[in-house]
Amino acid sequence: MSALRTWARRGWTRTAQLAPRRTDWHGSPGRDLTAGLTVAMVALPLALGFGVSSGMGARAGLVTAVVAGAVAAALGGSRVQVSGPTGAMTVVLVPIIAQHGPDGVLVVGLLAGLMLVALGYAGAGRFIAYVPVAVVEGFTAGIAVIIALQQVPAALGVRSRAEKVLPATVDAARDWLHDPAWAPLGMAAVVTLAVLLLARLRPELPGALVAIALATLANHGPGLDAATIGHLPSGLPVPSFPTTGWASAGDLLLPAVAVAALAALESLLSARVADAMTVGSRHDPDRELAGQGVANLVVPLFGGVPATAAIARTAVNVRAGASSRLAALTHALVLLVAVLVAGPLVARIPLAALAGVLIATAVRMVRVSSLAALARATRGDAAVLLVTAGATVVLDLVTAVLIGLVLAGFFALRQVAATARLEETPLDDEGSHADEERRLLDEHIVAYRLDGPLFFAAAHDFLLELTEVSRVRVVVLRMSRVTTIDATGAVLLGDTISRIEARGITVLISGVRPQHLQVLQELGIHDRLAHERHLFEHTPDAIAHARQHAARVHHDPGTPVDPERSS
Repeated sequence: MSALRTWARRGWTRTAQLAPRRTDWHGSPGRDLTAGLTVAMVALPLALGFGVSSGMGARAGLVTAVVAGAVAAALGGSRVQVSGPTGAMTVVLVPIIAQHGPDGVLVVGLLAGLMLVALGYAGAGRFIAYVPVAVVEGFTAGIAVIIALQQVPAALGVRSRAEKVLPATVDAARDWLHDPAWAPLGMAAVVTLAVLLLARLRPELPGALVAIALATLANHGPGLDAATIGHLPSGLPVPSFPTTGWASAGDLLLPAVAVAALAALESLLSARVADAMTVGSRHDPDRELAGQGVANLVVPLFGGVPATAAIARTAVNVRAGASSRLAALTHALVLLVAVLVAGPLVARIPLAALAGVLIATAVRMVRVSSLAALARATRGDAAVLLVTAGATVVLDLVTAVLIGLVLAGFFALRQVAATARLEETPLDDEGSHADEERRLLDEHIVAYRLDGPLFFAAAHDFLLELTEVSRVRVVVLRMSRVTTIDATGAVLLGDTISRIEARGITVLISGVRPQHLQVLQELGIHDRLAHERHLFEHTPDAIAHARQHAARVHHDPGTPVDPERSS
């Protein structure tokens, strides 16, 4: 019972840490209202486009932007973050919808929401700091390529028949060449160029909204059909719990993990971007995960798609002067008004125009200067960047990130291992080093200093050098500068000592750090050396012992190699 009370107390304390605070809303209301209106004008066409691109319809995109935008604004860990449907999430949702239908997406959203809340309570937000920049940039570039490829069928005015983005692009191009339709292609191209030019020449204008409005006015053909729109409501749908789709919940568990992982990654990366753009504002990563989790628990009840923080919309929010959560909440309320009053206008938007907006968004996601800088930095960074981007396009987003992390870890380990050194050094740090070293060599004593990490990726090569030592009676290993030691390094060290002593050479060790002694003790190396009095805290003690032993062997050649064993 006491354990239950302890758990309940901890849970309540953690809930209080993650709960909203009154100070969250402190800021400049006027600037926040203006920023929220600006972000809403940018977010409206993107919400429509990502909803259509996901396969759930424009209605789902708008509902997600409204509900997730409001809930995450109130509960998330960043004061200026803007949430809603994103291109990265769209990439994950397309195969889920193809295999399990819209009900499967709603179930995935609920499961992912639960996982995100659990991650927030577990304190997993801090681990985003360990994701290398090369993985992030490669991931972002790959997403941009996928978003652009997804728009090819709509831009060409043909229907997509394949689930995977690459086959769908090829099929769409083949169908278009068989029966070219120039009007959709021309509209998509014009909208893309207009959005990019307005972003460069007049960044204060909502270029996507302007381009969509002009394309809609110029459109004399059909707009979004009812299936594409998803029947835009006259208000928000009545909340309802998904009752279908649970039969395949087991099959949806892995997709839910992918959605949760992507939502966590993109939201925390967006929060880092927001921190870098603001002065004195720092997000709470665990609260951000929990807030995004609650948002994804609520959104499926209204028929929306899984949501995450949006880096581009967050950047617009910050640049527009947002100072508190009121800006993101205002963005959600403005979009709600759009849902209530703009249904007939949305129905006239050409699908090719939305495709043009998303292609322009994909182009703006790729920061050529950052990619070029990483490619020039090191070969490892360039490889991680290219492999992550390629895996994102060919495989899936979560797999791509895992591959990128493994590859980045390999290069990092190789770089760290390269810092490990084995140097022959004089034992006396005072006086003339050269003279001291000659005297020690005359006494058949040699000292080596181990620098850097002694772990599985670094230990083998330079410890192998020790086994080649010859024409000496005592070897002293100075380990005060060893930064890390793991089980592999400790085992190799013990094996090296055994091989050296088997040749009649005594090995002494000095300066082992306290935190490294436990590893040596667990593997039995410490006890053997300590029992034989070959383990010393300070190097001068090792010097004295080495000289006594070398002198004893010199005067009495019949003395055992290790006199401590016979004493």
